[in-house]
Amino acid sequence: MKISTRGRYALRLMVDLAVNGEEKCIPLREIADRQQVSDKYLEQIITKLSKAGLVKSVRGAQGGYVLTRSPQQYTVGMILRQTEGSLVPVSCVDHPQAGHCSQEEVCVTQEVWRKIGEAVSDVVDHITLAELAEKKKKILEMQGLKQ
Repeated sequence: MKISTRGRYALRLMVDLAVNGEEKCIPLREIADRQQVSDKYLEQIITKLSKAGLVKSVRGAQGGYVLTRSPQQYTVGMILRQTEGSLVPVSCVDHPQAGHCSQEEVCVTQEVWRKIGEAVSDVVDHITLAELAEKKKKILEMQGLKQ
């Protein structure tokens, strides 16, 4: 299973907001510059995150984007599912439907795919945005940088 650039950038964007947006709105251009990602690409991503209620935009001179809740209330899984959709490796595990697969009745690999999906979910659903933000802050401190 691969996470797309959209998913990776979404997570980086959310970490950036958690690190830098504690007391203010962050313009998308600033995030794009720090993350070295096209602001046009981040616009597409932040639109999805905004529609899902994970971030909100604030208009005006001091405008930009902010998280809608505290970083502790976000998980990596929550963020990735907004950009990636389901995180299971094969669709038959995600949406088992009669007749979906000609091998459904005799498939011995379906349990493998289910276990992989559960393992991935267990990891991404137990790492919070707050944890990633704290790690990022420590790295920046060690480098003597402020992001």
